[in-house]
Amino acid sequence: MRSRNVWWCLTVMAIAAVEARSAAAALPLVLPRPGQIGFSLQGQVSDFVKTGLLGKEFGSGGGIAVRVRYRMRYERALGLSFEAVNLDARAPADSSTARTRLNMLLSGADVYQMFNTDSRTQGMINLSAGLAQVHYSLRDGETEYPNEGDGVYVAAGGGVERFFYRSLAFDLSARYLAVVHGGKTNHGLNASAGLIFYASY
Repeated sequence: MRSRNVWWCLTVMAIAAVEARSAAAALPLVLPRPGQIGFSLQGQVSDFVKTGLLGKEFGSGGGIAVRVRYRMRYERALGLSFEAVNLDARAPADSSTARTRLNMLLSGADVYQMFNTDSRTQGMINLSAGLAQVHYSLRDGETEYPNEGDGVYVAAGGGVERFFYRSLAFDLSARYLAVVHGGKTNHGLNASAGLIFYASY
């Protein structure tokens, strides 16, 4: 009797698993077409290597990114990105006016080459360039703006969009980042994860 109950329990579990998988596969998808615009919100982790004026003083941290992506023909896309990157100082603050955090606002344009645009998992590689606005947070809560002014950045990377419901997808990416500031080049990496939604028409 006990073995029969176990058998029935395993059978029900197997049927439930198959039904759940079928239901997930049956979720309606509306893949983006040329002319559609996607709006993405991502969280980020970033890290600078010890080079340049910024990288020697600041290491890793988090941030947030807002991206707009316009799909074109031939599996291409254009976009705009706005990113707030915050990197912590490598050394502990030793005075009230010591710099504790680097804050960068990256505003730029993106060019994408997409792949497998007829499937629910779509790959991409991209190049980006734009303006890097820099300021520092001090231990006493004040903000310091550098004498060097703003810088510029270039980036190259790749990622995927994984659609899971209609025009909503997971947006995952990683890239190399070079920030030129004060005549020095700072090198880093960042990884981003979030959601992207393509407006239909």
